[in-house]
Amino acid sequence: MYKNGLKRFFDFGVALSGLLFLSPVLLIVMGILIYANKGAGVFFLQARPGKKRKIFKVIKFKTMTDKRDDHGNLLPDVERLTKVGKFVRAVSLDELPQLINILKGDMSLIGPRPLLAKYLPLYTSEQARRHEVRPGITGWAQVNGRNDITWQKKFEMDVWYVDHLSFKLDMQILLMTVKTVLLRRGVAKEGCATTEPFNGEN
Repeated sequence: MYKNGLKRFFDFGVALSGLLFLSPVLLIVMGILIYANKGAGVFFLQARPGKKRKIFKVIKFKTMTDKRDDHGNLLPDVERLTKVGKFVRAVSLDELPQLINILKGDMSLIGPRPLLAKYLPLYTSEQARRHEVRPGITGWAQVNGRNDITWQKKFEMDVWYVDHLSFKLDMQILLMTVKTVLLRRGVAKEGCATTEPFNGEN
């Protein structure tokens, strides 16, 4: 019952309440990012696959500038990530606009993280099962290593979540998320702004 109905009701209620309660924080972060991003904008929208691989636009706070090299190419993420952006990511404030995605029905509060659409052809049939449920702002892999574990381990955890989805597990993940954010665990790989790209092997 929870998986097929109550979870969506729970998500909508939490997302709506969260947006209303956190609106002062959202406005403050927006104001700071307007200055820190040097005209690059405040929001980052990107196509991501959701439940049943349906493509949607994920909404996040933008934490990088649009600095380019002499040839007009964007500089590597590590060079464009601002000090403010690094902090915003470390405490997961960049994820808060995804509450709007939850209201729209694109995402859930808890679930496998929505990854890049270009990864879709690289998944094995087992890894692709992560798309049997709505993607989440946080999930089982995020509270068990986040960006500090291998892609293979992440996908194993995503599929495990799909098979064991329950209200009790979601509440456990929520509590573990608070601890993970406070301790800033697994925010990024060494030398990367977030984590290394998935190539179908790692």
